[in-house]
Amino acid sequence: MKVSDVVERLGWRVLAGADELEAEINGGYAADLLSCVMAGAEAGDLWITLQTHTNIVAVASLLGLSAIVVAENAVVPDSTLQKAEQQTMPLLSSPDPVYETIVQLITLGI
Repeated sequence: MKVSDVVERLGWRVLAGADELEAEINGGYAADLLSCVMAGAEAGDLWITLQTHTNIVAVASLLGLSAIVVAENAVVPDSTLQKAEQQTMPLLSSPDPVYETIVQLITLGI
């Protein structure tokens, strides 16, 4: 499944990286500690988090993640949005809590 499919089916907002939504999603990972993400996420994963600082983009790019999903409509600073655009990293917004966001992804088969 592609990032664009998830956005379309779940109605999430694309905050940055709209030109990169055709990336394939291989799995998912949920964590807020960057060290946990670096140790456990795999290339192609969709990362669900509540973090919004610029370092999330650096970690996602380093690992080759398919996209970052910020849950609970958390406000993402302009600096993070700019970094996501520079790194061509899709940054999505889910209105739901992390748990419900994950349940939606599991329902889609991710």
